Amino acid sequence: MLRGIRLQEGKMDIQSIYGIENEAERVNTLYAQVFREETRLTWSQAARVEFLTTVRYLEKYLRPGAKLLDVGAGAGEYSLHFARQGYSVDAVELAEANVAAFQKRIEPGMDLRLRRGNARDLSAYAGDSFDVVLLLGPLYHLERAEDRARAIAEARRVCKKDGVIAFAFISNDIVPLTESVNCDPEYFQKGNYDRETFRLENFPFVFFTLDEMRAMLEESGVEILHAVASDGPSELLEKRINGMDQACYAQYLRWHFYTCEKPEWLGCSNHLLFLARPGK
Repeated sequence: MLRGIRLQEGKMDIQSIYGIENEAERVNTLYAQVFREETRLTWSQAARVEFLTTVRYLEKYLRPGAKLLDVGAGAGEYSLHFARQGYSVDAVELAEANVAAFQKRIEPGMDLRLRRGNARDLSAYAGDSFDVVLLLGPLYHLERAEDRARAIAEARRVCKKDGVIAFAFISNDIVPLTESVNCDPEYFQKGNYDRETFRLENFPFVFFTLDEMRAMLEESGVEILHAVASDGPSELLEKRINGMDQACYAQYLRWHFYTCEKPEWLGCSNHLLFLARPGK
């Protein structure tokens, strides 16, 4: 899984944040000292698959004049993309390093507002006020079920009844394979997971099985429209994908878009995207 986020050169080891219990402090340290969020979705062709897939699905529901709220916006890749397309965008991000990186990338004339805040408290925004709400990062970090429920409830509250919410998760079941292939050939022997249940340790992110993702959303009351393998096998095939020429990569993306909603592929993706109506 760590292949999906760029480590900062010369920065502290990820184990140094292991004992930080305060969520806000842990997230701030993670992005200030360990990971480079501003390049996570752009540093390679393989990394770009998740971004291109997410944008493709969001565009199905965007209409002229739409208002977007990007909660857990990271360094702003999605917010900036949609602001460049002429949409009105509000963004919320917790990590100070990401806020600073995001702020530097805002271009003059963009209809874009950035605020530092927490996904569990969107009280700065009125209810029923956004056409599209993105929750593409917070569920990676919220360990307590009640905090996740609160973040989802807040996203539902601010989303218009006919709007769409996008949720992203990191899949528990594929990580041992991607780690073994890309990082540590001995991961199956030495990795941090339960040897009987294959449950990963929730560090440095929170992991979910596909069934857990669906149950969490269904219990929250949203109406699921799409379940998408947003990066598919791109972390497993990273070297192959990054070695493709433009024509081959374009055809790979066509194949990925063809397969990414097939049930048999959902378990083979490190990241899962769910699009949903907010429900009653």
